[in-house]
Amino acid sequence: MNETAVKREVVPGVRLGRVSFVWRPRILLVTLVLTALALLLFCFSISLGDFPIGLPRVVATLFGRGERVDEFVVMDLRLPRAAAGLVVGVALGVSGAITQSVARNPLASPDILGITGGAGVVSVFLVTVSGGTAVAGALGLSGAALAGGLGTGLLVYFLAWRRGVDGFRLILIGISVSAVTEALTTWLLATADIRDVARAQAWLVGSLDNRSWEEVRLALWGTLVLLAVVACVAFQFKPLHFGDDVAAGLGVRYTRVRAVLLLCAVLLAAMAVSAAGPVPFVAMVAPQVAMRLTRSPTPPVPASGAVGAVLLLGSDLVARTALPITLPVGVVTAAIGGPFLIHLLVRANRR
Repeated sequence: MNETAVKREVVPGVRLGRVSFVWRPRILLVTLVLTALALLLFCFSISLGDFPIGLPRVVATLFGRGERVDEFVVMDLRLPRAAAGLVVGVALGVSGAITQSVARNPLASPDILGITGGAGVVSVFLVTVSGGTAVAGALGLSGAALAGGLGTGLLVYFLAWRRGVDGFRLILIGISVSAVTEALTTWLLATADIRDVARAQAWLVGSLDNRSWEEVRLALWGTLVLLAVVACVAFQFKPLHFGDDVAAGLGVRYTRVRAVLLLCAVLLAAMAVSAAGPVPFVAMVAPQVAMRLTRSPTPPVPASGAVGAVLLLGSDLVARTALPITLPVGVVTAAIGGPFLIHLLVRANRR
């Protein structure tokens, strides 16, 4: 190998005081482009509706310079839905990137590991058993989904623990737990009152309709806190891609780092489900798309979050405008994620 080839393989690094990181221009550029696209879809989502508002007026209203009518339509009616799509997309994308990196498997996602299923079964139980009255009013579907997702994620983690967490074992146990939660959900729906079933079924599909600021605010602040934790731990997570022995040799406490990141992934998925219901396949598709766009060997976390936001906001626009009737966003993401899952399985089988 000549000197020119060696220079091309060297990845430049940047050091700021005690903090150093690798400079990867393509990943940064792709992440910035995806972020700009997500913000554009965010504004475009606000502009659509029975009372159309142009993008310049939407931007002016968001910065407090809009007319009184525009402020009511944008801030009170449409902004919660668009904000929910943005927050949920980022949370699912980052959660999927973490779980796929820890398990070292593209099939690992909150959907496959049963996290969204656990959030769904607790929420369905709350709706069908209580009839949406006292208990549901006290806790709310958001709190129930958050508790169910967290509990299921911790259950999968402890069942998969055996002197560490093996990615293959984690996926197998997650699939088993997901099957159990799906069976429980089906049983609850089959034995409940038809009116409660309709309400629960509408939530299970995954939708951004009729989002309230209370639901969005909980998911927003929770996601921001968890993203800050992920950013602090991400530097110690890089050596784990080379194996536990290499990470231990570099002084990384891989067991603790892996546990913290998996907990963050579970909470991010639970936050997303609490705000929009169990939207399928976004957490699985977003990291894989981000890997291909950035040409990265592992799912890049910031780019995965940006892809998740683009996928969810774009799917919501398609669900609202492509057909004569308005569909829940979960129907569109399932239509996208199903063929993509088949593609991943076929590719893994060829390997």
